[in-house]
Amino acid sequence: MMAKHLFTSESVTEGHPDKVCDQISDAVLDSILEQDKNAHVACEVTATTGVVHVMGEISTTCYVDIAGIARKVINEIGYNDPKCGFDGNTCAVLTSIDAQSPDIAMGVNQSYELKDGENDINNQIGAGDQGMMFGYACNETPELMPMPISLAHKLAKQLAKVRKDGTLSYLRPDGKTQVTVEYDGDKAVRVDTVVVSTQHDEDVSLGQIRKDLIKYVIKPVIPENLYNESIKIFINPTGRFVIGGPVGDSGLTGRKIIVDTYGGFSRHGGGAFSGKDPTKVDRSAAYYSRYIAKNIVAAGLAKRCEIQLAYAIGVAKPVSIMVDTFGTSQYTNEQLSKAVEKVFDCRPNSIIEQLKLRETKHLPLAAYGHMGREELGVQWEKTDKTEDLRNALE
Repeated sequence: MMAKHLFTSESVTEGHPDKVCDQISDAVLDSILEQDKNAHVACEVTATTGVVHVMGEISTTCYVDIAGIARKVINEIGYNDPKCGFDGNTCAVLTSIDAQSPDIAMGVNQSYELKDGENDINNQIGAGDQGMMFGYACNETPELMPMPISLAHKLAKQLAKVRKDGTLSYLRPDGKTQVTVEYDGDKAVRVDTVVVSTQHDEDVSLGQIRKDLIKYVIKPVIPENLYNESIKIFINPTGRFVIGGPVGDSGLTGRKIIVDTYGGFSRHGGGAFSGKDPTKVDRSAAYYSRYIAKNIVAAGLAKRCEIQLAYAIGVAKPVSIMVDTFGTSQYTNEQLSKAVEKVFDCRPNSIIEQLKLRETKHLPLAAYGHMGREELGVQWEKTDKTEDLRNALE
């Protein structure tokens, strides 16, 4: 374990241009899966001044109004007034959609194992691509997430809440938060720095914004035991943030993968989540590796745990499973890896069924993180395998 040190994580609000794109991608996915559970969807979005472009590869038996979905998402985020510079009612929505490549589909629809005669139901589909996915959990917070990203998300959500409920009606949708936590070894001891940048109306003073955000956003979120007189607070440090959203910076699906996961506390395989159906292991295996790691920590088998799953395209079984507890377990990583293989079925079809990914609403996950979202009731945040893990180790 490191001695005393600082660690920083950031989050963004739902009005951040990249998150606007993530939410449109997942709203399109949800609309398709509602009608066609077996659809293959890879939907990506770009956004800039006055224009949203929805593109990707979609194979489905249903029809959805992509332009209407995009406008609904943009308006519900809060970009529904020309004063914000971006308006869901009037922006152009372009679409460029093709079917999934048949070369990919032949491996996804019928796995390597099934072609080889292994007629198990969970060998029905192969992984939608090669790659490695990481999951992580630690005992720093009730939801077993790292403290910096947990607090950064809570600040971002609070920023959106006080905007939407009218507490601070001069706020606009775009915003970013950042939290630096001081650690003594592996224990979080205090919050060192908080950064909040928020889009706002033109006629409000910086002094008013800074006073209000400390009172209504920062103090309600940062725990008293971590907040002290030495904390450093930066609010709109450039001095002005009127131009924001896709007008101030173009947006793109999948550009906030560290915000979506563990704030940099854990490694990342590089694959984004939003707009991808559950046959894409970039998404489903990342959720499942979080599920495994969380159950190991919840079972008291480690204080920190990172899982890596790796796949070959068209092959159902993972090519490797790695467990790393960073020296915080009484068991070896090899012992835990063997227990994981006994308890968890990491084949894509099994993951989809266990985590109910074809029934999951993905849009709520597209802002404020995909991990640690216990309030959404998602299956990968459940700790229902703890007893099975303990038994497997005996």
